[in-house]
Amino acid sequence: MTSLEAAKKLKAKFGDLISEPLEFHGEISVKIGDAEQIVEVFTYAKNDLDFNYLVDISSLDNYGDDPRWTIVYHLRGMRNGCELRLKTDVGEEKSKLPSITSVWKTANWHEREIYDMMGIHFRGHPDLRRILMWEGYPYFPLRKDFPLAGKPSELPGIAFSKPSPMEGGPFVTVAGGNSAQSREPRIRIPETDSIETMARLERRKEIQEAHGRPKGPGPIEKK
Repeated sequence: MTSLEAAKKLKAKFGDLISEPLEFHGEISVKIGDAEQIVEVFTYAKNDLDFNYLVDISSLDNYGDDPRWTIVYHLRGMRNGCELRLKTDVGEEKSKLPSITSVWKTANWHEREIYDMMGIHFRGHPDLRRILMWEGYPYFPLRKDFPLAGKPSELPGIAFSKPSPMEGGPFVTVAGGNSAQSREPRIRIPETDSIETMARLERRKEIQEAHGRPKGPGPIEKK
């Protein structure tokens, strides 16, 4: 069975709930029309189509559009070598859909990360709590309306007694600059996001030697 054949079987089973398969770069995707029915779809995909491995769950923020959220599931059949991507949409007002931890236990941490970073709830999850940020953190850092510079927030614990800005530290790429390398988090100085500082870093040969040349074609060098 190929991935396309699996997608067609899925559509034959669930009819209009499943979109026509879309092929792009050799990968097959389908959309589940109603997020409330994903448990039934994934149970069939696992038990009848032999997709026995949940590779990943990710989320997209369609900021400005409705529905705002798209949840993407990547399945693999370890025995048949097939892969299939399934997507479903959830509106911002609801921001909730069923957990699939009853189908694949590995969904546990994937769903927790999406809950933590996007604020999307998974109904029926056995332990839905933040996995990267601390409990009580009031924001969702991967939403598109979360500013790149971060937002001030209280950090819990003895070591912190005043508001500390979540400004990305070494985690996010800096906007602006003259090249991808100047925006690269691994060569940033966390204490400053100055574009002028980034420009100076570009010219430091030891940075290139330590981290290698930027990937991609880069600027055309004069002969």
